[in-house]
Amino acid sequence: MAAWALRRASGASLLLLALPLLGIARLLPDSGFGLWLRLVSATLLLLLPGALVARALRLRGLSAAFAWTLAALTVALLAVFLVHTSIWIALVVLVAVALVALPFSLRVVAGPPSWDTLAVAAAGLAFGIVLWHVAGVVHGDALFHLGRVRKLDELGALHVRSVDEFANGGLHPGYAFPLWHGFLALVAKLAGVDPTKVMLHEPSAVAPLAFAAVYEAGVALFRGAWLGVSVLIASVASVALAPGHGGSFALLGQPGTLDRQVLVPAALTVFFLAVREPVWPLLLTLAVLGGEVFLVHASSAVFLALVLAGFLVARWLLARRDARSGALAYASLVVPAGVALAWIAPIVGETASHSPGTSELERSLAKYAAELHVHSLHSYALRPEIFARGGAVAVAALAVVPLAFFASKRRWAAFVLGGSLVILVLELVPWLFPRFADAISLSQARRAAGFVPFAFAVAGGAAVATCFLRFLVLPVALGAGIALQLAYPGGFGGLAGAGPAAVTWIAAIGGALALAAGLAFHPYREARGPLVAAAVFLLALPVAVHGFHHWSAAYSSDPSAPTPGLLGALRNEVPKRAVVFSDLETSYRISAYAPVYVASAPPAHVADTKANYPYGRRKATIRYFQTGDITIPEQLLATWLVVDKSRFHVHVPWKLVYSDDRYALYHRAA
Repeated sequence: MAAWALRRASGASLLLLALPLLGIARLLPDSGFGLWLRLVSATLLLLLPGALVARALRLRGLSAAFAWTLAALTVALLAVFLVHTSIWIALVVLVAVALVALPFSLRVVAGPPSWDTLAVAAAGLAFGIVLWHVAGVVHGDALFHLGRVRKLDELGALHVRSVDEFANGGLHPGYAFPLWHGFLALVAKLAGVDPTKVMLHEPSAVAPLAFAAVYEAGVALFRGAWLGVSVLIASVASVALAPGHGGSFALLGQPGTLDRQVLVPAALTVFFLAVREPVWPLLLTLAVLGGEVFLVHASSAVFLALVLAGFLVARWLLARRDARSGALAYASLVVPAGVALAWIAPIVGETASHSPGTSELERSLAKYAAELHVHSLHSYALRPEIFARGGAVAVAALAVVPLAFFASKRRWAAFVLGGSLVILVLELVPWLFPRFADAISLSQARRAAGFVPFAFAVAGGAAVATCFLRFLVLPVALGAGIALQLAYPGGFGGLAGAGPAAVTWIAAIGGALALAAGLAFHPYREARGPLVAAAVFLLALPVAVHGFHHWSAAYSSDPSAPTPGLLGALRNEVPKRAVVFSDLETSYRISAYAPVYVASAPPAHVADTKANYPYGRRKATIRYFQTGDITIPEQLLATWLVVDKSRFHVHVPWKLVYSDDRYALYHRAA
């Protein structure tokens, strides 16, 4: 039964401790332990409204609490954007939500805390402390997100377009509604720290949420705590440890990673519970999650819908069960996402990568050539090695997908077989993948490979193997982990170290055969209990050794970072919302570190829409620094100009406001 989620909940009372904890933290310096305590307590405090709503609905667990927290925040941000006010009003709305939910939650008689979830979250908190040491500097996509968080944090009269890079640009289709950016901005407000520190170190505060969400998803699917632990171990090993340097967990402050590592597991948790018992609190929570997954990172909602569709089809084929409840749960999840899609559809239609023309398609195919088998412009597919480049755990997961046959009547078998096959077919069939890529862009379509349910396949495979091998599974798992880690440590950022293509075909062909055989035969060979978790732990142990051996910041410096003097001038001399012109790399960082707009940015970090016109802006910027034609910044609405003197030598007929050894800041009078 779904009573695991529908017990009397008492987690909200524990979150009340975050308020005095935040008060103590604000008395400490905003660095080191003081900064960590500020971020953790501010994050916990923001979870309180959602926890109260979840308690009022008699829902327990982190998944439901986090879902309703972001639902309350969505309402709060809508109020901010409709009234055109500051982010502080969002905090007022969250307090109002908490006050409204409080009397209803008090009517629920508190039961015992979810000690298992609390223990897992405590492990995540410890892991978050370790993550602190790999934070490094803000780099790559994090600069894009930092700019949005900073504008929400520092600007007033906010509307949905206030967070854009360009004053005369347009919304980003993947982040049209800045839901997670708003959460980070409120963390910065409550903690009293600069958004840069939040972007760098918030992963340490979010890690407990990721641990708890993944664990709950495992428990909801496998209906056992030890198998939930197994899913968690496999997930953390493959995502955080196999790549080294903290892996994706070091990027938990970014919406895409947060969506994949917290919101998607939370949605899986509620979905599996709703399939088992489709009561209205679960279905409503699932609807909330469907919209949130889409708003935080739109493509994640598409991939999740595909995987769950595969699960429902496989479940009906293998067991002839869950058709009605599964349809209800699926509709609850995808309908709100569909409404959100309808809102951003006009923006998606303007994106060059959506239904691309010949030149755009050729550019994309050339960019991702190493990851594709290209037969022609309209016939290409993902290389099978891409699925196996996640290291030893990913290779093991693909290899054991066919073992789901031995538990074909179980929901986890349908999820592993159906979810894996739908992604493998879409990505590997040359006449399907181009159509998929046309719909959501090639850049996003190739990322669907990461939505194969690797961690669930490992846990399920270990359960089957343990049933056959008993205690022998332990040395076999350790030996397999060592061998796979030595042979296939992972091809993160490339294919060197990736697993063989053969293991992907084992998952695809073997999974299809297992599904077909499961229609006629229904064996049940599955173990449960701590021995399964021990086997998964031993499989992941060599991966952990590798990960902690490479436990350092991936980027410890940024050679293009603005100097402290320039940052001070940008914040003190340049008005908020002013348009600043500079070269592409400097502009990208100016937009991140100051609440201003820029005239251009690297096209890889900007939505390629007609309104943004990123390649045209890039050409204009390059032309200015080649010719010094001052009309170019003026045409792009810039009234401020920054020159990197170490790279460019142009005469600027504007007033010099600031200069140091590297940068010069100029202002054009009105």
